[in-house]
Amino acid sequence: MSVQEVNDSTFDSSIAKQGLTLVDFGAVWCPPCKALLPIMDTLSTERGDALRVLKVDCDDSPETASRYGVMSMPTVIVFHDGEPVEKLVGLRPKSAYENVLDKYAVKA
Repeated sequence: MSVQEVNDSTFDSSIAKQGLTLVDFGAVWCPPCKALLPIMDTLSTERGDALRVLKVDCDDSPETASRYGVMSMPTVIVFHDGEPVEKLVGLRPKSAYENVLDKYAVKA
């Protein structure tokens, strides 16, 4: 599965699904946001159907960014069954995102 871009009009329906969703709030002009993209792509590929990864451009979707209190970029919010459960502000190493996802992952 790949990173899916969403906006103010498609965001709610995109996170309303069961399971884990990772939402990357950023902007095209933001260098740390660009550095985060390969990490998000890798997580999406490695976790497959167990994780949806969404990207929100804060410039194009200010309502959604404001609703979730995004003040700096990148901000990554983890949603579990459509509810926000964790917020990570700033660029982090891949392991930081993996550790948070592992807390909410359904164990087989």
